[in-house]
Amino acid sequence: MASEDAYHKAFNNNSTWRRSLAETDPASSSAWAKTTILGLQPGEIFCHRNIANILVPTDINSLSVIQYAVQYLKVKHIIICGHTSCGGIAAALDNKRLGLIDTWLMPLRTLRRENLELLESLDEKERGIKLVELNVRSGVKVLQENPVVIDAVAERNLQVHGLIYNVGTGELRELDIEEGEETVKSRKTAFRVE
Repeated sequence: MASEDAYHKAFNNNSTWRRSLAETDPASSSAWAKTTILGLQPGEIFCHRNIANILVPTDINSLSVIQYAVQYLKVKHIIICGHTSCGGIAAALDNKRLGLIDTWLMPLRTLRRENLELLESLDEKERGIKLVELNVRSGVKVLQENPVVIDAVAERNLQVHGLIYNVGTGELRELDIEEGEETVKSRKTAFRVE
């Protein structure tokens, strides 16, 4: 984003957009242009999307986009944003064979397995929202372990954010991803390369 305060501007713009949307067209969608949702102009946000917003450390496509954005565009903020009513999340919570997409959804199914007791204790809607949240947190962790991101955080205070977009209301919710000093230190030791 263009300015130091762009993240907060975008978050505040989302509130304004949601209020106007509720008055004119209460049906929201994950397909809305990101500039519309955030009240920004084209070029103020650099966006990369994929099915279910999955970020794994071996996805060369996503990693190339991240490296370009961080190293060459010098972005100040990276946002991992999941959304409610996500078809990829629903597919990962279902046990139907879908074909090639099953391979792509493996990280979500792994998160499901690792959190099965918690997810099974929730109703269907809350289960989907919780898996979206777990997926965003997982993506944030992948970002935080990326050497290019680690360097940019240390050198110029790059900030990483985890958000969930509610397609029903248009609201963005920021996840608390704060970490303790020891976690940050051990991550730098394990993942920073020179």
